[in-house]
Amino acid sequence: MNNYGIRDNAMITVAGTVGVGKSTLTTALAGRLGFRTSLEKVDHNPYLEKFYDDFERWSFHLQIYFLAERFKEQKAIFAAGGGFVQDRSIYEDTGIFAKMHADQGTMSATDYQTYTSLFEAMVMTPYFPHPDVLIYLEGSLPAILSRIQERGREMEIRTERSYWERMHARYAEWIEGFTACPVLRLNIEGYDVNDPASLDEIIRQISETIERTKPVYFG
Repeated sequence: MNNYGIRDNAMITVAGTVGVGKSTLTTALAGRLGFRTSLEKVDHNPYLEKFYDDFERWSFHLQIYFLAERFKEQKAIFAAGGGFVQDRSIYEDTGIFAKMHADQGTMSATDYQTYTSLFEAMVMTPYFPHPDVLIYLEGSLPAILSRIQERGREMEIRTERSYWERMHARYAEWIEGFTACPVLRLNIEGYDVNDPASLDEIIRQISETIERTKPVYFG
């Protein structure tokens, strides 16, 4: 147990739409807690380039690849004894991205059913090591678009606003039905990641959320 009342082997996952500040908060929290980081990896992905050339042909392959990699990563975190802050969750892959492809018709209904069945068999079981808490970062669409502009990734800046609007709405719907682990919702305009006192307040809320939702055993 550290000075903040959070177990040294805890796993904290940070979720939210593109540009909301997941990686920045992940790194800051890990530094403050003395935890390790688990950051999203896109290098050496054998499907990513093919996917951007042909969504319909490669969306299923890409999502299966991400599912396998995130599953292995999450198991490895627990095998290493925890003490991690994780950037992006395995749950967003199915709840946001695979579902978006199915709804848009860039993933067939059969492939989507196969994918979700596999996800549920692998992840949505008592045996899978779920995080102690999921921090969901949320904010207004204008605030998020402003952050996307500030970080200056050309591909994101060129993306039409309608795409970000749909993604923002999908995330808002997804988090309302999320039950895999305890959730702490943070508005991105309500904290300053560069302010130690602001980080300490977030950590206090993390500790409270974990403590409040600990299972109670009888007998």
